[in-house]
Amino acid sequence: MQFVDRFLKCSDCGNEFVFTAGEQLFFHDKQFKNDPKRCKLCKARRAGLGRTATANGAAALPLSRTETRTLCSACGIETTVPFKPTQGRPVLCRECFQLKRVPATVAAASVEAQMESQIESQLEAAQLQAHETSLGVDTEVMAVQPRASQPMSQTTMEMISEGPASILREPVGEGPQA
Repeated sequence: MQFVDRFLKCSDCGNEFVFTAGEQLFFHDKQFKNDPKRCKLCKARRAGLGRTATANGAAALPLSRTETRTLCSACGIETTVPFKPTQGRPVLCRECFQLKRVPATVAAASVEAQMESQIESQLEAAQLQAHETSLGVDTEVMAVQPRASQPMSQTTMEMISEGPASILREPVGEGPQA
């Protein structure tokens, strides 16, 4: 479906405004049934933004926002907020709002510290493995479990407690003594 720019008449001010092809496509995609009734200026005025027309016809945003006076839900002091509070939702003053946000930043810092700790431990393990590899030590240590029928000799126990380096030093041909 092709759309072409159309001129419509504003129901508030009576001026003509352009309903562009892009706006028509947007209306079609959102399945809006009716064409717009008001120009952008009247729509903004109706929404309460207080836009005013300038000499060249463009709309200028106001310099100040509307503020609403209300009581803080946490501490009870009177405060102003840049929105109209809805019933059932808490409204916080600036200080209470900042205090509520602090735990989130502390939690984020805690997660970051844990990640740094994990990275450091992985780095240390990799450096240790690289050092052992450069010494010619096999980093994979096989678990040695004694058989139930044969008691483990003192020499075998010492070799297990000293680690893989002691096994490499053992002379060939000599076995554990019973």
